[in-house]
Amino acid sequence: QVQLVESGGGLVQAGGSLRLSCAASGLTFSSYSMGWFRQAQPGKQRELVARITYSGDSTYGADSVKGRFTISRDNAKNMVFLQMNSLKPDDTGVYYCKAEKRFLDTSWSYWGPGTQVIVSS
Repeated sequence: QVQLVESGGGLVQAGGSLRLSCAASGLTFSSYSMGWFRQAQPGKQRELVARITYSGDSTYGADSVKGRFTISRDNAKNMVFLQMNSLKPDDTGVYYCKAEKRFLDTSWSYWGPGTQVIVSS
């Protein structure tokens, strides 16, 4: 059974930092690319914040977080991280980690339950 569990969310003042962690189990972690998504409000679409390849050799960050957020992973520990600096109130939302893999015409994806981040002004 695949499980992704996020942690590290909380309440922080604007300009502050948080480090989110996502622990994965039940899958071959090193074969999955990992992403962090956020949902600003219930019912709104989740938006991609950052993604990292299965090996960690390439990352992508949304324009809104470039220069402030850094995604990284530790394949030995089956974990992915999101370091968030210079937080803004617009960064408020529920943050989810997602594991993704594709092979030919087949794809696999798994989500964690999310962790709440609130940035106060």
